[in-house]
Amino acid sequence: MENGTPLLQVEKLSVHVPEANRIDRGRGDLLLVDDVGFDIQPGERLALVGESGSGKSMTAKAIMQLDRNMALSGSIRWEGRELVGAPPATMRQLRGSAMSMIFQDPMTALNPVLTIGEQVAEPLLVRGVPRKKAYARAAEALQRLSVPRAQERLKAYPSEFSGGMRQRVVMAAALINEPKLLIADEPTTALDVRVQGQVLGLIEELSEELNLAVLFITHDLAIVAGLAHRVAVMYRGQLVEEQPVERLFDAPTHPYTRGLLASIPRLDADPSVRLRTVEDFMDMQEGAHNA
Repeated sequence: MENGTPLLQVEKLSVHVPEANRIDRGRGDLLLVDDVGFDIQPGERLALVGESGSGKSMTAKAIMQLDRNMALSGSIRWEGRELVGAPPATMRQLRGSAMSMIFQDPMTALNPVLTIGEQVAEPLLVRGVPRKKAYARAAEALQRLSVPRAQERLKAYPSEFSGGMRQRVVMAAALINEPKLLIADEPTTALDVRVQGQVLGLIEELSEELNLAVLFITHDLAIVAGLAHRVAVMYRGQLVEEQPVERLFDAPTHPYTRGLLASIPRLDADPSVRLRTVEDFMDMQEGAHNA
């Protein structure tokens, strides 16, 4: 990792849905992310952790500016260049080439009626790369991700692939333009434990090989210990703690983080003792404040 200008720098980022765009017809703007800040260096892997609804995915979508119904304030700088308020053409240029994103369910990210080759090669085709060259690079990308018979399987359809192989296809499409940042939004949630390990290993391997920065979004602290360099914890739309991964597991400072760690099942735990929950720790904090 380098120590110069961060690849991505987020400062005081807030995301809200304007009243006019609210589907629940509520009054006032709806705040989703509140004053979040972090940075990522080239080649660094940062895990953004929190329960469902904590604002993790909204933060990722704000960085990529994928949802036009959201309004942003604060700062998102890419290699020192401000992206908040940037023209749509700027974001179109960056998405897929400088930064890419993969999601938790590869089947929803893939078009079932298009071949694997069409979908992996698409990021190159839309940028004017000749079809033959784009398909050759698509086969290389699949081969790099250990998809067997990569050249032959360009003609296959998503339904012919297992869940783990479909996730590799999505990763190949995300990485074919050799981006500097990969945002992985719960990429292992829909996979079994064995395949989860394979996908996590691939992400770590590619990060090391390509000097690829990774923003890894997950609700599961247990899977980030061997993957991330740093961990940022979100709770109710706010960033409550950020530490190097070893320090966070050894000495978490926020009650919410302690609750997340305590709620991870352990093989050596006494089965007669109730597993502690996040709410236990947050209730303790509220009791201390009220005392």
